[in-house]
Parts: sequence; structure tokens; C-alpha cells
Amino acid sequence: MEEEFNLSNQKIFDVLVMGGLGHIGLPLGLVFAQKGLKVCLLDIDENKTKLVLNGIMPFIEYGAEEVLKEVLGKGNLKVSKDISDISRAKHIIVTLGTDVDEYFNPQTKKLIDTMVGIKKYLDSSQILIMRSTVYPTLCRQLSKKLEGINIAYCPERIVQGYAMREIPLLPQVVSGFNERAIKDATELFSKISPKIIETSVEEAELVKLFTNSLRYLQFATTNQFYTMATKLGCDYNKIRKTMSDGYERVYSLPSPGLSGGPCLIKDTLQLKAFDNGHYLLGYSAMMINESMPNFIVDELSKKYDLSKKKVGILGMAFKADIDDIRDSLSYKLIKLLSFHSAKVSCSDEFVRDASFVSKEELIRDSDIIIVGTPHSAYKTISIPENIHLVDLWGIIQNGKEYKRWERV
Repeated sequence: MEEEFNLSNQKIFDVLVMGGLGHIGLPLGLVFAQKGLKVCLLDIDENKTKLVLNGIMPFIEYGAEEVLKEVLGKGNLKVSKDISDISRAKHIIVTLGTDVDEYFNPQTKKLIDTMVGIKKYLDSSQILIMRSTVYPTLCRQLSKKLEGINIAYCPERIVQGYAMREIPLLPQVVSGFNERAIKDATELFSKISPKIIETSVEEAELVKLFTNSLRYLQFATTNQFYTMATKLGCDYNKIRKTMSDGYERVYSLPSPGLSGGPCLIKDTLQLKAFDNGHYLLGYSAMMINESMPNFIVDELSKKYDLSKKKVGILGMAFKADIDDIRDSLSYKLIKLLSFHSAKVSCSDEFVRDASFVSKEELIRDSDIIIVGTPHSAYKTISIPENIHLVDLWGIIQNGKEYKRWERV
């Protein structure tokens, strides 16, 4: 049930989240609302609005739908597309996405223009909290353009799909351009986070970018190792398991796999742009990770005439057990296989697409199967020995005990 809200300029919301129906904004808003705060989710997506107001999550976020129904019932949550609601909130949290262009450069102007555009709804009593991942120094640019507004930068660091679990467990980095912004942001996030870590704004910007880029570098390392081992005819996952058995210094090495998604590569490219192209590690990581579909198809084409093969791709989401396909490299596999005139079928446990088939049908009708995404449902399936299986993740055990020690 949606509570009636006063439409005056009185500060009737404790928190307003810009981009409030996205993967970052919606879980955050729910966590605050569950703590009893009055929350407004500002978003223009009408389809998501209808779902959320009916207590239905528009995407997979484990543990969120129960909370959504709870906070709607208590009247702690409003969904709005009225930008003037910004003037009615004590804290405005910005979770809008940031993109890179076709030249791999960050598109900062769009976010800056958006923030300048809402200045007329802001006053000195409010706290504007940037939570989006931003190009280094962007927050300081904003502070100059929004003079008189209290600005904090408090980056998110959750794993998509598990924000409801992680937000109450992860320390929150807090930074700001004045004591008021830091104090208020600290008080706000102390309601949901176990620990507050205060830094400078520039340090906080780099904390987020370095964290995501480090993960991307780790995936590139293990993917490069995989290609080397495969060229030698060796089982890389067996090698990796041997490397880490009782040897803690290798525990952080993730499994190989297709490293897609909207964050890791984008944040790596932002650092590359910031360092004027000198971030060679990041560029190399992009070349390695983005070329994994090419390596898979090239290896298969050495063994088979793919034009005469039926190839099935298991998993189309960009990561396990979610329904988000943004920048998923499984779709690059489709294009490369189609170039070789292979007949391609796809299956996914969470992504809804009328062209997809069930995993059972895919297994039955394929000569070659490639695991694009290591969904948990694939742990227990069996692949007949006459099918060529490409499973970088090592998730399909064909009846063997599966130990989850790959990336999360």
C-alpha cells in the first residue's frame, strides 16, 4: 500500500534515490526503508515502477522482494518520476549509471549536466551524496558547479544480486567537501553499515575504481593462464586446484571464464583514460578478457567444421544466478559462431527470451556445448561423452562432487 505524501517543499523524505529502480539504487532504498526511513525512489522507467508498486522486483536481487512488500505495507517507500521531489528530501543519493563512449572514454558530461540541471531543486540544508562510480576528479568538478550544496561521495561496492546481504555487512567509505556533508553522510550510512571509513573524495573515487579494476585484472590473469594451459593440452582448473591446495598465496586466483558485465571493464577503461593511456595493465586485461570468446571459437574451429555442428551455449547472463545480460560475452560467442555458420542454440535459467530453449533440449540437440555462465543449476547436470564440452568455469562435474571455490 502506498502512503499519501505531502506535496509541499517540506523535507518529507529522509532519502531520495536518483536512479532508484536500478540495480544499485533499488536495493539501497529498500535497506533504508526497512530501517524505518521515508524513502523516495526517483526513476522514469514506467514498467519497473508498476512492478515495484505491486511488490514485484524488476530484476533478481536475492532477499529483496520480501523487504519490498514489507516497506510498501508500512508506507516507507514511494516511487516517483517527479523531479521536484528532490526538493523534499533531506539526503539525495545519486546512483545513475556512468558510461564510456565508442572510443573507450568516460562520458562525464552527461552526469555533470544532469547534476547541474537539478541544482534548482537543491538547497544548503540538504546533502547530495554521489554513489555512482565516477571518473577521478569528477566530484570536485561538481562541487564547483554546485557551489553552496553539501556534497559527499560514498561509493557502493556490492556484488550485483546480493546487495541486500552485503550492504549491512560491508564497511562504507565516506568522503565529502565539508564537515557537514561528511557528518550527515556518516550518520545516514551508520544506520545500515557496520563501519564507516572516512577518506578524501579523490581517495574514495580511486577506492571504487581500483577495486573493480583489480578484479578485472585477476580475471585477465587467470584467463591468460587458461589459454596457455589449453594450448599445451592441459586441464587448467586441475592446475589451479593444485596451485591452491594448502598454498594460501594462490587462494585469490579466480576461475577462468567470460568476464562481462557493466562495471569491471568500464571502470578499468576510466582509469586508462585518467592515466592518459598509460594504464597498460588495464588495457592488456581488456584485450585478454574480451578475446576469450574468440579463443574458444578458434580452438573449436581447429578441431571441427563448425558449419556442420550444432553448438549450444549454456548461460547468457553476464554472471551466475542473475538475469542481467548487459555486456555479457555469451552474446559475442553467438556472433562468432554464426560467422562460422554454426547452428547456435541458447539456454539460461534466469534470462527470459522466447528464442531460448531449455537446458535439457540444448543438451539433447547439441554436438558442442559451451558454458557461458556458471549458473548453480548446471552443477548437477550430466553431459554425454559424445558431446564436446567447453567449461572454462569447471562447474559441470557429471555426477562428481562439486566444490565451489571459483569466483563469486
